[in-house]
Amino acid sequence: MAKMQDVRKTIEASLGNLSTTRAQEIAKGMLDKDAAKDQVTKTAADLMEWSQRNRTRLVELIRGEVRDQLRQMGVATEEEVNALRKRVRDLERTRATAARGGKKPAAKAKAAPRKPAAAKKPPAKNMDTAEA
Repeated sequence: MAKMQDVRKTIEASLGNLSTTRAQEIAKGMLDKDAAKDQVTKTAADLMEWSQRNRTRLVELIRGEVRDQLRQMGVATEEEVNALRKRVRDLERTRATAARGGKKPAAKAKAAPRKPAAAKKPPAKNMDTAEA
C-alpha cells in the first residue's frame, strides 16, 4: 500500500507547484532506502521537470477549451475588438475632417455624380393664337 500512496503523491505533485523539498521527499519514498543520494537527487529533478511539463499541458488544455467555448458563444476575440475600434476611429476622423473642411465624408464622396439639369425650353407657341 505504500507504493499506492507514492503514486497518489506523484500525481498530486504533477498538478500542483512542486517544490524542491517536496520532490526530494517523493523521490525518497519512491526509491529504496539504500538508494544513493545522487539517485534521489536525479529522481527529484525528473519529478520537478515532469511536474512542470504536466502543468504547462494542463494550462494549454484549459485555455484551448475556454477559447473554443467562447468562440461557440460568439464572443469576439481581442483582435476583432481592436479591429473594430480602429475602424470606428477612422470613421470618426473622416467625419471630423469633413465637418471642419466642408468636404463630404469619404463614404458619401463615392456616390454617383449628378447629371447637370437640362436647359428649360421656352413654351411652345400656340399656332392658333399667333395668326389671329
